[in-house]
Amino acid sequence: MTIEEIKREALSLDPETRADLAHVLLASLDSLSEAEVEALWLEEAARRDAELDAGTAVSIPADEV
Repeated sequence: MTIEEIKREALSLDPETRADLAHVLLASLDSLSEAEVEALWLEEAARRDAELDAGTAVSIPADEV
């Protein structure tokens, strides 16, 4: 099953079940080591940079945020 399929299935759940799933998923992140969290942030930064380079995202100046 792909991530997109999992997302689609999860979004089809009723709100209470989605909330429970979200809680379980978020709680699972609490057990990550500092190195794992840093690696995830680096992945996210690279993903965002790629989106900016591809033109699929736009930046907003800090004074406008």
